Amino acid sequence: QTSLLKAAAQTGRTINVKKGQFLAPEQMQFVVEKLLQFGATMDKIILTERGTQFGYTDLIFDVRSIPKMKSLKVPVVLDVTHSLQSPNQTCGVTGGDPSMISSLAAAGVACGIDGIFVETHPRPHDALSDGSNMLPLDKMESLIRRIIAFREAYVKFEKEIQQPT
Repeated sequence: QTSLLKAAAQTGRTINVKKGQFLAPEQMQFVVEKLLQFGATMDKIILTERGTQFGYTDLIFDVRSIPKMKSLKVPVVLDVTHSLQSPNQTCGVTGGDPSMISSLAAAGVACGIDGIFVETHPRPHDALSDGSNMLPLDKMESLIRRIIAFREAYVKFEKEIQQPT
């Protein structure tokens, strides 16, 4: 993994590293440190939260992970669809719950995320991979509108609470 981080850092390009579902968010500090050691700059590092393994067949999104990773002073993205996966299903296919996408996206915005990753497809059941946790494409515009409205309210609220009284 170190050799992969080194190779990525040496490209000079922006690097997006997904937190492994087995890692604590605080452990991403070591990823950032290695990238910097190998020549990456803070403005070229993005971290992505993708859920944490919970038991054998579930991933969960711990909202505390966003502010913990944001404390590393790099942008943080929430991979909403992978945070809703149910890996290692007995039928051999990864499951998921796309009905929770909007709720998790809103929770991420409330924690100050810098971006959202959502897998979508016109017909999720026909997708080659991860169809069970994708948002149907015809629902994407509505989700984006809700996220933008929620983000605008969040930014306004943050400004209000930071003003001296």
